[in-house]
Amino acid sequence: MSSPKKQILVAIADDHTLLRKALAKLVNSFEEYNILFEADNGMEIKKKINEHLVPDLVLLDVNMPRMDGFETAAWLNKNYPKIKVLALSMFSDERTIIRMLRKGARGYILKNIEPEELKKALDSVMKKDFYLSEDISGKIISGLHKDIDRVEDSPSLTQREKEFLSLICSEITYKEIAAKMFVSPRTVDEYRNSLFEKLKVKSRVGLVMYAIRNGLAEA
Repeated sequence: MSSPKKQILVAIADDHTLLRKALAKLVNSFEEYNILFEADNGMEIKKKINEHLVPDLVLLDVNMPRMDGFETAAWLNKNYPKIKVLALSMFSDERTIIRMLRKGARGYILKNIEPEELKKALDSVMKKDFYLSEDISGKIISGLHKDIDRVEDSPSLTQREKEFLSLICSEITYKEIAAKMFVSPRTVDEYRNSLFEKLKVKSRVGLVMYAIRNGLAEA
């Protein structure tokens, strides 16, 4: 007899009560996902997590009173790095998107998306550690080409590290990357960890952003 799948616990932070309640109901309807708690703002998220209500994923609004999404994402990234953050917003400008990703969000979605895309985003963040829709990816590329927060000194990378960076910009898993590069999964882990150190980033999203900024993204 197979054991039941582990439920993924989700917290939602949004100061619009009606939207938050509807979103919670929708997430609860997805197989494998359960809402652990709801919050009006980042201060409430912080309070509940410090009371040992620790979710696997936080669906986080960007614009909130009393500790907004930027500050909340940064706090989560620093204090609870295992909690995955999926940013949710009405704002689609590249500056907001890039700033949220740099604060530690693993993905960014807009409030006008269809339920199917929300499910896809949740799954991707949990399984692949990031989610960027085509529209959001385009805005990030646009913003990075405008040199927003560009790093001045770029470390030297090996050809294999550049190849790895080009592949992580796709939606394939690390295991699939290993197969494409004809190396073991452990070797891919070594590439990833080495690049985390070299590029001073902590997530796959950070690597993706570096690759896009430096023209290493796979076409």
